[in-house]
Amino acid sequence: MSGSAKLFVVVGAAMAALAVVLGAFGAHALKARLPADMLEVYHTAVQYHFWHALGVLAVGLALQLSPEAGWLRAAGWLLTAGIVLFCGSLYLLALTGSKWLGAVTPLGGVAFILGWLALVVAALRA
Repeated sequence: MSGSAKLFVVVGAAMAALAVVLGAFGAHALKARLPADMLEVYHTAVQYHFWHALGVLAVGLALQLSPEAGWLRAAGWLLTAGIVLFCGSLYLLALTGSKWLGAVTPLGGVAFILGWLALVVAALRA
């Protein structure tokens, strides 16, 4: 397995595991502690986190077939950045109530969109 492929498989799998841990934490430890609206924000973060972790994992697997595909690597980094920015800001918003974090969330959303579009370009160039 090439270095980039291995990196994104490891990152994607680790991010998926973290999404499961954070989801369980939210369902058990936070359910009685957060207001319903903030629990919903947290739940949204977990959902996007998990789905995009699978996207990072898919990029790693695709890189096994095309290890030199720059668009695939871009997709992996953009999806990873989206998880950190979008999901991370929502987790922190739900846990702290800091409204300024709402300004970070759209940046993560843009990273998600660009990541999926980079995957489209990679597929079209393959």
